[in-house]
Amino acid sequence: MPIQSFHSADLSNKVVLLRTDYNVPLRDQKVTDKTRLIESLSTIKELQKAKAKIVIISHFGRPDGKVVPAMSLQPIAKTLGRLLFQKVEFCPNTIGEKAENAIAKLKPGKILMLENLRFHKQEEKNDAKFSKSLASLGDLYINDAFSVSHRAHASTFGITEYLPSYAGNLLLKEIQILEKLLGKVTFPSTLIIGGAKIDTKIGLINSFLGKANHFIFGGGIANTFLAAKGEQLGDSLVEKDQIKTAQEISTNLFRHRRNLYLPKDYVIAKNMNKLTIAKTIQKLPLDKPWKILDIGPKSAKQFAKVIAKSKTIVWNGPLGVSEFWQFRNGTKVIAQAIANATKHGATSILGGGDTIKALKQVGLKPNQFTHVSTGGGAMLEYLEKGRLPGINALNKN
Repeated sequence: MPIQSFHSADLSNKVVLLRTDYNVPLRDQKVTDKTRLIESLSTIKELQKAKAKIVIISHFGRPDGKVVPAMSLQPIAKTLGRLLFQKVEFCPNTIGEKAENAIAKLKPGKILMLENLRFHKQEEKNDAKFSKSLASLGDLYINDAFSVSHRAHASTFGITEYLPSYAGNLLLKEIQILEKLLGKVTFPSTLIIGGAKIDTKIGLINSFLGKANHFIFGGGIANTFLAAKGEQLGDSLVEKDQIKTAQEISTNLFRHRRNLYLPKDYVIAKNMNKLTIAKTIQKLPLDKPWKILDIGPKSAKQFAKVIAKSKTIVWNGPLGVSEFWQFRNGTKVIAQAIANATKHGATSILGGGDTIKALKQVGLKPNQFTHVSTGGGAMLEYLEKGRLPGINALNKN
């Protein structure tokens, strides 16, 4: 899919509205994972070199259209400044006179970050008036936020109606790598799905019927598939309204002669905290109040063997509650198996904030894989449909 990059634009002394995704984890007003900020530096540095005036627009959290001080982008602006070894100016407004005045003072090559887009309810509604107000602040627009490009919001979609619009380096990199995967898959291939919800991943699973030999499910999703087989899972997380869907997917995989792997041993506990005592069981049923919180070591070993023989691997979502060390082993074994397969020539595509966080928790680095996408939902939707609203808007423009 051809997308016009910002490299073709006249940038000198122009006000560039740069849409990034800085929805990053914060603890005590400090960024605990800088991955998305680091990934955005390539575009920012090129814009600085071109003497553009850089105005960053982004969002954080879910303030639901209200001003929530704890969700301000100000600490993120400070962290970005430290990464760039220069001050990033901050404006406590997103649109309006104060934002206009702050931009008017901006010198070529300097950076200003505006306040959280989602403090305005019009952002997520793709409101035309809000889109136009945003667009009025700049001379051109660059989307470098692949991870929110599956949302038709004002800052990813509506704004392109009013400004010359381009793709940033990160967005282009994401699309180019995923396009290669869509175009040609080397077999045998494996799709690994973790996390909790099935509904956001149904389309991807179905679209990979012709692209994957092996389907490995862990986490809460695996629980729903086990429940669909009639297993008793105690107080484990199960999407009861998706049991029929899980049954349909299982039948579909069987008809297409695809291999479906579900855990056969389980790490369980009665609750989740740092002091929880977990234990492993070899079979079900499971009584209340016990919960399945990770795949067991035998399952992890079996999945790792499948991964070791794969030439293409796509992974989204941890296979257990990896926030806690007691339920991290399954994710660690699978992540290490993917890293090893990559080292021996396999193509590995990983995506999603929880997946990136899990890599850090188990001590692995993004450069041990072919590509670690900054987008979870966006990656899944692009692999399923081959398009995203935010990217379609760039093409249309």
